[in-house]
Amino acid sequence: MASRSLLDHSLLKVMKKFYPIIKVLAPILICAAIGLEIWTFYALQTGKPLPPLPMGLFWFERFALTAHAVEGVVASLFAKSREQSPIPYGLYTFFVGTVGLLELLEQPASNNL
Repeated sequence: MASRSLLDHSLLKVMKKFYPIIKVLAPILICAAIGLEIWTFYALQTGKPLPPLPMGLFWFERFALTAHAVEGVVASLFAKSREQSPIPYGLYTFFVGTVGLLELLEQPASNNL
């Protein structure tokens, strides 16, 4: 049986159809999560009441921000081997998430590191 990479998997091919939607929604949601963090930080610093949102939403947005930050760091580390600029590609991946990382890993690696 021939070895197939993760990027050749049929599920990934189906997911690629949703890339345009994800590329629009993910940055909007990440910006909203950053805004919610700033609002919460401001409220805690000034003694004002916290935003009236369920606590689970706070944990979810913090998990999403952390996951996107890790993906951005990984993308910036791999970007040089894919002939991309590390900082812009890391930021792009931070905002679009796994889609940016998968796009980067689909590109062939160059051997001139």
